[in-house]
Amino acid sequence: MSSGYNPIAVESAWYDWWEKEGYFKPQTTVDGKIKPEGAFIIPFPPPNVTGSLHIGHALTVAIQDGLIRWNRMLGKTTLFVPGFDHAGISTQSVVEKRLFKTSGRTRHDLGREPFLETVLEWKNDYQSRITNQLRRLGGSFDWERVRFTMDENLSRAVIENFCRLHEDGILYRANRLVNWCVRLNTTLSNLEVDQKQLTGRTLLNVPGYDAKEKFEFGAITSFAYPIEGSDEKIIVATTRPETMLGDTAIAVHPDDPRYKHLHGKFAVHPFLSRRIPIITDAIIVDMAFGTGAVKITPAHDPNDYDAGMRHGLEFINLLNDDGTFNANAGETFKGMKRFHARVAVVKALQDAGLYVETKDNPMQIPICSKSGDIIEQVLKPQWWVNCKPLAEEALKRTRAGELFISPKQSEAEWYRWLEGIQDWCISRQLWWGHRCPAYFVRIEGQEQDRIDGKHWVVGRTLAEATERAAKLAGSAKFTLEQDEDVLDTWFSSGLWPFSIMGWPEKTPDLDMYYPSSVLETGWDILFFWVARMVLLGIRLTGEMPFHEVLCHAMIRDAHGRKMSKSLGNVVDPLDVIQGLPLEALHDKLLDGNLDEREVAKAKAGQKKDFPKGIPQCGTDALRFALCAYSGGGRDINLEILRVEGYRKFCNKIFNATKFAMLKLDDEFVPEPTAKPTGKESLVERWIFHKLNIAADEINRQLQERNFMNATNAAYNFWLYELCDVYIEVMKPMTDEFASAATRKSAQQTLYTCLDHGLRLLHPFMPYVTEELWQRLPRRPRDPTPSIMVAAYPTADKSFVFEDAERDFDFVFSAIKTGRSLAASYNLQSDIQLFIRVQSDNEAALLESQAATIVALTKGGKSAKIVRDLADIPAGCGSVVLTPTVVVYVLVRGQIDLDAELTKCEKKLDLARLNLEKIRKVEAQPDYAETVPANVRQINEEKRLTYEADVANLELSKEMFAKLK
Repeated sequence: MSSGYNPIAVESAWYDWWEKEGYFKPQTTVDGKIKPEGAFIIPFPPPNVTGSLHIGHALTVAIQDGLIRWNRMLGKTTLFVPGFDHAGISTQSVVEKRLFKTSGRTRHDLGREPFLETVLEWKNDYQSRITNQLRRLGGSFDWERVRFTMDENLSRAVIENFCRLHEDGILYRANRLVNWCVRLNTTLSNLEVDQKQLTGRTLLNVPGYDAKEKFEFGAITSFAYPIEGSDEKIIVATTRPETMLGDTAIAVHPDDPRYKHLHGKFAVHPFLSRRIPIITDAIIVDMAFGTGAVKITPAHDPNDYDAGMRHGLEFINLLNDDGTFNANAGETFKGMKRFHARVAVVKALQDAGLYVETKDNPMQIPICSKSGDIIEQVLKPQWWVNCKPLAEEALKRTRAGELFISPKQSEAEWYRWLEGIQDWCISRQLWWGHRCPAYFVRIEGQEQDRIDGKHWVVGRTLAEATERAAKLAGSAKFTLEQDEDVLDTWFSSGLWPFSIMGWPEKTPDLDMYYPSSVLETGWDILFFWVARMVLLGIRLTGEMPFHEVLCHAMIRDAHGRKMSKSLGNVVDPLDVIQGLPLEALHDKLLDGNLDEREVAKAKAGQKKDFPKGIPQCGTDALRFALCAYSGGGRDINLEILRVEGYRKFCNKIFNATKFAMLKLDDEFVPEPTAKPTGKESLVERWIFHKLNIAADEINRQLQERNFMNATNAAYNFWLYELCDVYIEVMKPMTDEFASAATRKSAQQTLYTCLDHGLRLLHPFMPYVTEELWQRLPRRPRDPTPSIMVAAYPTADKSFVFEDAERDFDFVFSAIKTGRSLAASYNLQSDIQLFIRVQSDNEAALLESQAATIVALTKGGKSAKIVRDLADIPAGCGSVVLTPTVVVYVLVRGQIDLDAELTKCEKKLDLARLNLEKIRKVEAQPDYAETVPANVRQINEEKRLTYEADVANLELSKEMFAKLK
């Protein structure tokens, strides 16, 4: 073995060997069936090919690969399928930014096909980078099954999905309000829109405008409409004054006496030749709010849209796709950018004497989660999925127990969202993605509206679409025009668990490995992705696509901030694995699309958080740290120093194993079985018991998906029980003075602890455990070639030694008390301990462990067990361990007697006070009748300890006084 732990060296070769040996492939029976132990399948959430993985992806790998490795070691048939998502909006956006930054050109300058070739080059580059990251993170993926959402078969699945939903009447075309992102020039689903809360008037920058320009939000503007044929005016209010150019009605409540005389009359638009009817509507109008009159812009507001449908109003669209106003806004405002138009409309109202006031208005504004742009509601003909019937089936099956969701908070959100689900707009005005398999049938000699879905056909192939179009056109000539739009990315990734298995074809993989066991992902995409997989999985396959949904936390930086490139706190997992100097961190910022100002801000953030750069931690430490953070919470505030701490833990394991190997001499041969004989020494039986507790706890916590508790159990066993206790105690048991039988027994126990201990750690720390496990000899007739396929330790009754645990824990409590007592006197060497015991059993136990007590007392010279106070030499400090056991350490000649007497006095006062309190409690009337027996027993034990403490301190005081 090498002289010291070097994570890069340890992790350099094992992955390629594992892959070459086929350990990542599902292990089946001889006849190719699922093993009797069962199957465990995880479809890895496909990372977007927009860029390299960040630390959140590392958390995903750590958890999922940990589960896969654990289940593989439990003997199950396991499959971990890797893949990549084309991420339509995000990838197209990042490539467009890079294209403009490097060449000053847009996608339109290139044209659709050349631009798609550019995106494909980007995809290939980043898919290769991500693959390298996933391999470095130790993910035991079956790389022969790697998938990409735009692969031929997965694209065929998307087309089948579209066509089948359309044929079932679930997918339809409609001209409805959509969320329009001007910056990205595409529609978005509701889930892709964030709501920004404003408390009042707020000036904000808007993407696509000069950085120096700010526009007012969080305000409500009141203005008046003149009533036709009179001098009267009606006052309305709006948070978006520019939309008044699209008003087609003013609504009042039918019961509002203020406006009864205006029912059926008209207002006059001040800037356009438009009569605006005054309508009555009890749904949209609240008489008590504002003036009780509401302007209606059906083409740009969802509530107004509903009112427009109820009253058959005109729908006037004001916006071009680029966010400028069209001719419907009138000559004055045509061509203006939307927020310039806002300012201009208010100015025009003021000039016309119609402006009333602008006031603070706490509100939410819709923000594109991708670009940060302000979302507009616009009318567009799009393809929609009716989610109601799909959600009803998903709810029914979830309630029936077909799907388990954790943590509980996510389960509650799941029900709430599905119960309130809305139709899903799946059209996207992009070039990168799956083009809609829908065709407008242009029939010669007919006037047709492209908006109307009845003139459209869908087809799995052009031939199928042509056949359907022929039936639609009858004997007339026609041409097919394919929809230019592509489909929402989630429409394809929603098929992931079954499309990766070959659906819509009936493949062996689909038959064996679908449904999946677990879908593990971040809680933030529970609805973006998980819900859509469930809705589509049930509809298309008839089965819940997985049995369990596990939502992990969102990783934030050490300050609790969301990871952001502009803050400089986005961490590449490879930088944590390999380490990276500060200057190199700065240089990586230049590879992205940040502008100079953002780069400067990010550099400042990096310098603050990583003044010396990121230290080299290795994959094992990173994986273990991320699992140790995962206890079911919503957020993880990641500190790199904690990851570095687990690197030290890896070093401890490495060095402890290396040292222990020296104790297994060349003649050592492990016993054929790990089961203890029962003849082992006390400490051996104790460590076996602790090993069994650790195995039971880790398995239970992994079953409950509590990775924090699982890693804590592994950490505590290795550090505090195996390394700090057993390996120290066994040193004299294996030296030249020990008997052959003692040495052999201690070696066998050590071997079992190392073997099982490394196996317990393997799911979290795959590399260092394989490196060390391969150094261990094998038991006779054990051909296991890798720790990856070794049996995972589980609870075993033959390892249960409760009496040994109780006895050694008692001995260890005496040891810890002695160490603490010596430390309080600053003693570091030649420590002489005396333990006065009243019980025969306790005396015999401690006497049998005298060598252990010395071995585990750093600087210990001797440990004597005495029964008589007269056997304690003068000049000892002491502490009461129990009412019948007192621990002493010889301090004569090494302390200040006056100071010690003062210390005794203070301790004695406190002990007497505690004793008096407990005696008062026990002396209360009806104490025996009103206080539960278990509480009385605790109080009695406290009193006896305090009495012993007082007696011991009085003796110590007397002894120190005599030494003066």
